[in-house]
Amino acid sequence: MAPAAVFVAVFTYYPMVAGSQMAFRNWNLTDLTDTSWVGWKNFRDVFTDPAWSTVLDNTLLWVVGSIVPQLVIGFAIALWLRRRFRLRGLYQALIFFPWAISGFLIGILFRWMFNSEFGVVNDLLQKAGIIDEPIAWLADPQTAMTAVLIANVWYGVTFFAIMILAALQSIPDELYEAAALDGAGKARTLFQITIPYIRTTLALTVLLRVIWIFNFPDLIFGMTGGGPNNETHIVTTWMIKITQQGDYGKASALGLLVVAILLVFAVFFLLATRERQTGKRGTRA
Repeated sequence: MAPAAVFVAVFTYYPMVAGSQMAFRNWNLTDLTDTSWVGWKNFRDVFTDPAWSTVLDNTLLWVVGSIVPQLVIGFAIALWLRRRFRLRGLYQALIFFPWAISGFLIGILFRWMFNSEFGVVNDLLQKAGIIDEPIAWLADPQTAMTAVLIANVWYGVTFFAIMILAALQSIPDELYEAAALDGAGKARTLFQITIPYIRTTLALTVLLRVIWIFNFPDLIFGMTGGGPNNETHIVTTWMIKITQQGDYGKASALGLLVVAILLVFAVFFLLATRERQTGKRGTRA
């Protein structure tokens, strides 16, 4: 294991430590003659920045507004795909295909779709009589976040469908047969058999997606670049913007905050994983 440990230490942990110390220094590309120790100044600059409150609100909306629809729609698709019907394999391939595409490429695709002049979204809405004139989806602060959320929901539904379908296929058919003999309806079967049986998988999937979505700037950069006027910036896209401006100290401070938040979710994920493994051992016993 020594070669692997050395590789990880050199290319992962050393850059992390080297980058972390920038958070406590005056590290700006505009003036590298002064990289003195400034303590918590960069963190204070993050919290007092006028854009911080907007970025924080956007991040919360980005995570919650993506997770809930992805979970609900993905669960519905998984329930549908669990049934046996003709061409089910083809439907599965079509539904799972988006997960194989780059997030940044998805962002560019949806940027064209939401284009105010020749985007397909405005065209379909006008033909359906829902709107009278094109909407500047990505240029209007009131609609830009809605557009990126729609794109992310479309992109992430696939992951939930894959994970939940795999869990559903592990449920013994005998449980459903017994429930049918007892006269249980579809709603009762769903909430008393299906969901309790796969609750650990649901928890793991949600926690994993929270970590990924929180740390997922690709799609937003492809669609809006954080604009207009910071209205679609989340913490990670804002950190990249600060880095591009040359303020490595402030960007590193923001990066450490991101790592701290993600560590909390990682701990919950590991605890849920341990509970799942314990439950499997108990079942075998």
